[in-house]
Formats: sequence, C-alpha cells, structure tokens
Amino acid sequence: MRARPPEPRRTPRMPAPRPRPAEPPRGLLPDVRDLPGLMRGALSDAARALDIGTAVARSSLDVRSTPALTCEPSGTRRTAGVVLDLDDVHRIRKTVGGTVNDVLIAVVAGALRRWLDERGDGSEGVAPRALIPVSKRRPRTAYPQGNRLSGYLIRLPVDDPDPLARLASVRTAMDRNKDAGPNRGAGAVALLADHVPALAHRLGGPLVGQAARLWFDILVTSVPLPSLGLKLGGHPLTAVFPLAPLAPGHSLAVAVSTYRGSVHYGLVADGEAVPDLDLFATAVSKEVATLIKACRS
Repeated sequence: MRARPPEPRRTPRMPAPRPRPAEPPRGLLPDVRDLPGLMRGALSDAARALDIGTAVARSSLDVRSTPALTCEPSGTRRTAGVVLDLDDVHRIRKTVGGTVNDVLIAVVAGALRRWLDERGDGSEGVAPRALIPVSKRRPRTAYPQGNRLSGYLIRLPVDDPDPLARLASVRTAMDRNKDAGPNRGAGAVALLADHVPALAHRLGGPLVGQAARLWFDILVTSVPLPSLGLKLGGHPLTAVFPLAPLAPGHSLAVAVSTYRGSVHYGLVADGEAVPDLDLFATAVSKEVATLIKACRS
C-alpha cells in the first residue's frame, strides 16, 4: 500500500481588521478643544506686534537725520572698500571696553561726522538711526528651518565731537538692546512676519519696503566669514568685501567682515546721491586713527 501524503498544514484565518471610524470633517471653525491654546497664541502674537509697533513709532519721533542719507532712487550704484588692521580695533576695544562690534559701529559714526562736515552738509545735531541686523538661528527641529532676521536700532552719535564719547554712546545703546533681546524694540520689526496674517503680508509688504526711510536711516551690518582662508579657482583670497542691500530711499549702506586679521568695510551707495563715496571710505580709515590717538592720550 502506498503511504498517504501528509495533509497541508492549515493556517488559522485571522479576523479581518475593523475599519477605522472616519474622522469628522473639519469645519470652518476650529475645534472647541483647541480654542484656549489658539486664543493664547493670538493674544501673544498681538501683544508682541503691538510692542514692536510701538517701539517703531517711538523711534520715529524727534528724529534729526540728514538729507545726505536719503534720496530718490536713481537705479545706479557706487561701491568702495576699506581695509583696517584688526589688531588696531582690538587695541581700541581693550583700552575702552565693549566689543569689537561696538568699535566698528562707532567708526561708522565718526566717519559719517567727518564726511558730512567735509562735504558741507554739517553734522551738528545729527543722530541718524542705524539698523543693526541680528540673525536668530532656529533649532534643528523648528519648521521652517533656517534663520530669522531681527535687529537692533540705535542712534549714531554723529553730532558728538569726542571720538571716545561716541564710542561710549554706541556701547551703551548696544548694551541696552542686548539686555532687551532681539525679540523687542523697533529693530525687531522683521519678526512681525511671524505674527501677522498672510493677507497683511501681501497688503503691507510693499508699503513697509517703501517706508524704510521712516524706520531707519542707514544699514550697518556685520557679515560673518569663516576663519579659514577662502579660495576662488584654486587661488587664495586676500580680501573679502561684503556688500549690503540698499533700501529704497536710502543713499548709503555699510557691511563689515573680519577676515584673516583684517577688517573689511564694504560700502554701497546710490550713484547719483553719493558721488563722493571715496571720501567716506577715507573717513573710515581716518576715524580709526583718531580713536587710536584718543586712546593713547
């Protein structure tokens, strides 16, 4: 007799999974359970926007700027560069205190004074508002990723004839901004993008761009560079000059970088409003020499 082949092993049948209940469709109104959090967020956004907006309005009162820093855009540009010895900047900082950035901003204030007096515009009573951008790095888990731009707004003491007093005024103003933090003050107006509805962005964006001259008078920004030597086409770069954007209605913008033991000022100006940009570049170099001399005396 032939052996009967073994019967195939039967796999027990698993019960079919129950269908998941369909989620109720979202209506136009949020879930009532989310309302407390949404209300707190909305109130927080509104309070922050009001705080920044109030600071912007307050910074626009009793402003004494100079016509040399504003103009009708001509569509033309002039550029210039200045190289300073970083050791000289550190020497000033160690003597007076503060930070390297404080010294670099004070140099701009002194250069503006010298430039305005030499071209005949005069510096008496002039204290233009400088926007100092501040980058706020988002955490890796944040969405969207990348940096957010805030800023500090300070008055440049162009009208003060004492170079060390100008530096002290810049240092005090920057310390005050740092104590408040980049989320507050008129310079943080860029952060309103996170607290204003999208419709307001579309309606108010062009208006804010055209109103830059009402918000600040000159942009002074620091552009960080790697400490390692950079190369272009296999050749080492000996100097790197940053260039800042020129806001509508502004005639001059200043960017600063430190690279391989030197400070590089990149100057951008409206070509018709500032035909003498080379004079301002010379004034930057002279101001550093003036500070060094003042520190020795």
